[in-house]
Amino acid sequence: MIEIYGQLFYTFFKIGLFGFGGGYAMLSMIQYEVVEAHQWLTAGEFTDIIAISQVTPGPIAINSATYIGYTATGGTALGAAIATFAVCLPSVIIMVLICRFFMLFKKNSYVMAAMSGMNPAATGLIAAVAILLMNEQNFTGYAGVLIFIGTFALSYFFKWGVIRIIILAAITGYLIY
Repeated sequence: MIEIYGQLFYTFFKIGLFGFGGGYAMLSMIQYEVVEAHQWLTAGEFTDIIAISQVTPGPIAINSATYIGYTATGGTALGAAIATFAVCLPSVIIMVLICRFFMLFKKNSYVMAAMSGMNPAATGLIAAVAILLMNEQNFTGYAGVLIFIGTFALSYFFKWGVIRIIILAAITGYLIY
């Protein structure tokens, strides 16, 4: 059992270290590690975690790491704590280093070029997650497609807030399914 805690720490530390672009950009890495590499969860369970992590307060990567750590260790709080700590630790270390040295190098052309390269990479990772979540677990029949199109339209064209859209989608899903 102790081995799983080490695997959790290593896996989520690695995700936190290379997860540029925020929580949504990390989701494709999390999905690969927990569904495909370690098989701690099924694709359907991972999809459920994403849905739950989106509606609970806090960053999606941390919420999903907490739940995955809890589930992977058979429901232990220690597993949840280790996964949460591990996904946050690289950010804390990097931010401390950046705060120390960024002011010295912020006008450096290499630093500016690296920052310019990370923006499109983060956008690509978020797009990969969107495509990854377009699977049969999320789109069951025409109702799922209509909810998707409706939420996209409300967000993009009508500029509705996320909270209103989530509540409306939850009510719609409850009534339909």
